Amino acid sequence: MPFKPPKITDQDWLDLKERISQSKFRTSQSLNKKEKEYLSKRNEDTIRQHAVDLLKKRLAPAFPKKDGKQTPFHGHPVFPAQHATGLCCRFCLMQWHGIPKGVEIDDQTVEYLADILIHWIYDPVSNKRL
Repeated sequence: MPFKPPKITDQDWLDLKERISQSKFRTSQSLNKKEKEYLSKRNEDTIRQHAVDLLKKRLAPAFPKKDGKQTPFHGHPVFPAQHATGLCCRFCLMQWHGIPKGVEIDDQTVEYLADILIHWIYDPVSNKRL
């Protein structure tokens, strides 16, 4: 049975933040200066579309190319967000979000995952943007 995600709610985000706060690695992720500058020059809809595009290319295939190493740590605000939220590879996606490996991720799920990334990117506490 395919994973059918709901739209992420504020409570979902708070619950996920609580779970990932237990991981030293996840909480060590932050945006660098260039990524913050990049965000200041683009609106949220643009960043969201970038997140969707990157997720479709790098995470959505059932067997992504270089799985486990396909997500850089920096270079775009979406990348540290992926590491911070457990959306960096199919193993982490399974571990943190219950989405099984070996199954292509549909567009509805990609939108759900993009919601998570956008929550992290624009959360001043999670991504240490303060």
